[in-house]
Amino acid sequence: MAISMGGGGEETPMSDINTTPLVDVMLVLLIIFLIAVPVAIQTIEKLNIPVFESIESKDKVENLQLTVSTTDDAGRSAGEPGYQGASRNGDCRVYFNNIAPVDSTQLYERAVGRIDNLIEQAGSVEALVEDPERIPQVHIRGDANAPWRCIAGTIYQVQAAGFPVVGFISNPTEPGI
Repeated sequence: MAISMGGGGEETPMSDINTTPLVDVMLVLLIIFLIAVPVAIQTIEKLNIPVFESIESKDKVENLQLTVSTTDDAGRSAGEPGYQGASRNGDCRVYFNNIAPVDSTQLYERAVGRIDNLIEQAGSVEALVEDPERIPQVHIRGDANAPWRCIAGTIYQVQAAGFPVVGFISNPTEPGI
């Protein structure tokens, strides 16, 4: 740090760099980092995430079984001769009760019909809601290659029809695999 004291007679230019502003900026940056780093490295580590053992769901007659797939690259649907498997770019195919192919309108209408019958058997919506075991579920068997748009469209239609619970059927894996 250079300080000019005046006097001396000769006027010579200062050749030292004034580092005071640089030190001030560095101290401010140091303080900012000391405050910001603990905030930045905070993670949510103390979560109590529930652990569930996978259990097989009880299949009820009231449950709605749907299979979602797509056409193959040649445009063939599942079940047709020569079907090569679901294609990501194929057309969505939904099978009501895993058998009957339906479009989205038919899916909605059949799902509404199914839920209306269950409400009629229960006597009222309130009677159905009082016993949660009687509330039907939708189980979707989705092909692993079916695009999400097909699965999401199916979920939308059945929930719009009144089914509150939608689940997915998967193949269980062997323990340790």
